[in-house]
Amino acid sequence: MRAPPSRSVVTPDGLVVALRPLDPSAPWIGAWRDLSDRPLVDNLFYHPDFALPAAGAFGRGVQVALVGDRAPEEPGLRLVGAWPMRATRLRWGLPLVLAMGWMHDFGIFGAPLLDAAEPARALEGLFFGLRRLVGPRLMLTHVPVAGPFAEVLSGWLDRNRLRHARFWAHERAFLNLTGRDPAGRAAYLGHLSSRKRRKLRLGWDRLGAEGALTAETIRDPAGLPAAIDDYIALEAAGWKGRRGTAISGDATQAAMMREAIAAFGRRGAVRIDRLRRDGRTLAAIVSFVTRGQLWSLKISYDSAVAKSSPGAMAFHRLTQDILADPTLVTADSCAPPNYVLPESLWTERLALAHILVETEGGDPLFALAARLERTRAAANVRLKGWRDRLRAWRGARSGGHRAADGEAGGEA
Repeated sequence: MRAPPSRSVVTPDGLVVALRPLDPSAPWIGAWRDLSDRPLVDNLFYHPDFALPAAGAFGRGVQVALVGDRAPEEPGLRLVGAWPMRATRLRWGLPLVLAMGWMHDFGIFGAPLLDAAEPARALEGLFFGLRRLVGPRLMLTHVPVAGPFAEVLSGWLDRNRLRHARFWAHERAFLNLTGRDPAGRAAYLGHLSSRKRRKLRLGWDRLGAEGALTAETIRDPAGLPAAIDDYIALEAAGWKGRRGTAISGDATQAAMMREAIAAFGRRGAVRIDRLRRDGRTLAAIVSFVTRGQLWSLKISYDSAVAKSSPGAMAFHRLTQDILADPTLVTADSCAPPNYVLPESLWTERLALAHILVETEGGDPLFALAARLERTRAAANVRLKGWRDRLRAWRGARSGGHRAADGEAGGEA
């Protein structure tokens, strides 16, 4: 095997850890895609068919930490780990270097891709390499605090007697059908109250009284471009368009969505669900699928009929479709914490946090870094509270109505 390039190191057990920029023409993209189809924990946002389109809008300074059996440029590469990240020195206003998992407005799940066959070895190699290529500390962003990844991370920390600290702890709506037989899946929505069911029926009847109301799902690659354009227009006409945060207001974000939709659509791994009346879209949901998990990434609705809750009806129908599809086992709402729409339908919660990790060999400034991050987190919580109150006040004054829009989002 040739000597790895300078941005690479070799672990004691022979793995090569390398940092490489996001580059769609790189020879290792195929190996990254292969790893994305066999990870310990799925991550839509770190799949190259999503990450590469996102690079134009959010990828400045992002590199991919690759862990494999040889240098990334060598033929025959097999990856066991991949983690898109940034190396930053001024997160806390002091020159403390930090390797930080990539997150952005459309990407709020940060578990590294680890080979399911040897996740502990992959994680150990990743951390070994990052210490030598970046520095002694790293921040895992929006990672689960329970489940397979959390167990591998905890085992590594315990074996090496290393410190870690959690920040931004939160939960979001999640659907987990593991172990449910067909009867159990069919009974999942039995928790809905009679009042909630009646409200959904009345909303459907009210909207249907003014024209033929239909629910449809677009999966055909030929129909997806028009469907995503329709979604972008719907969002632009609503409260996000008025606030200037709609996808249509940023050409790079619109291009990212179209490219990701096309890439996943080619293998039948994306769906756009719509509620329509006489050819007009009243609500739409954009979802991706990785193996047995659905990711409900974007939802929008026609604000002119918001009082009839078209978004809630569309999400209820999506849930019914998930329950009826035996290939789907879990679904992530990708919604902010305490978001009423998905939480009223899905009973499980996905607990997440940012985790600051000390790598093997120690970090004399870890305690300082943890204190600085804790201060930063508290300041951001206060700022978010003020911002939310200001938005509520402005909404009340304008008489605006903001209903369910389960987009991705998170702290930085």
